[in-house]
Amino acid sequence: MPTQPGAGEIVNALTVDVEDYFQVSSLAPIIHRKAWNSIPCRVERNMDVLLDMFEEKGVLATFFVLGWIAERYPHLVRRIVEGGHELASHGYSHLRATEQTPKEFLNDITSAKAMLEDLGGVPVRGYRAPSFSISTANPWAFDCISRAGYDYSSSVYPVQHDHYGIADAPRFPYRPHQGLVEIPITTVRTLGQNLPAGGGGYFRLMPYALTKLAIDTVNREDRKPAIFYFHPWEIDPRQPRIPGTSLKTRFRHYVNLSRTEARLRKLTRDFRWSRVDRAFSHFLPATGMALH
Repeated sequence: MPTQPGAGEIVNALTVDVEDYFQVSSLAPIIHRKAWNSIPCRVERNMDVLLDMFEEKGVLATFFVLGWIAERYPHLVRRIVEGGHELASHGYSHLRATEQTPKEFLNDITSAKAMLEDLGGVPVRGYRAPSFSISTANPWAFDCISRAGYDYSSSVYPVQHDHYGIADAPRFPYRPHQGLVEIPITTVRTLGQNLPAGGGGYFRLMPYALTKLAIDTVNREDRKPAIFYFHPWEIDPRQPRIPGTSLKTRFRHYVNLSRTEARLRKLTRDFRWSRVDRAFSHFLPATGMALH
């Protein structure tokens, strides 16, 4: 292994889960998947903002694209690839892995990979389960991800949470299955427990200074790259409000949407960012040849 880099030399991984506002798991009890085709999408506008921002800042990222989105907006897939970003998979239907049988899960992630590779013309090496839905209840999912041909997964959040997480999972890349690397969402170790530091709702809820401190701590003290995630809908404060949601769901989904874009711009300024396959290249097999 090479000498560990200093904190300022570390390149972190910036990731985007490409799905629309009405497809999040917390809204599934209210918005049935059969209704998705009748709901106006906002993902195009939000992706244009993000891709323009990244181009302006000189930032590369990994986009975990939902197959349902890719099928309807193939130009977004092509723009991701043309921008030099990494194309990765978020499955097709945004069903939690825990809601599927092993056969259903394997079919979902295999078909999504094939579709994305056909549209993008590049290998799809990475997969992220919707809502980080790989836990101690379904370790068979790692075997499916490996069999589907992925090199890595980023589906585990090593925190205690009511909807996801494996609190005692390793905080940094590990091999849960032969031939597969799991790259967990970043946490910071404090007072004997893992605290979230990898984005999502926590990024909107907590003051930006706390996120900055946490990532800096991982870079400086652990000497490791961080992996950070968010969704395109999180920069869209004008998205429709869904009636009938619980107070908890409304808070989690809508808190500080108006501040997220500005915070992301700070994040791109304050740290060095790249694609997952580059920031964590020393954990992954060498590849990267175009399909055609």
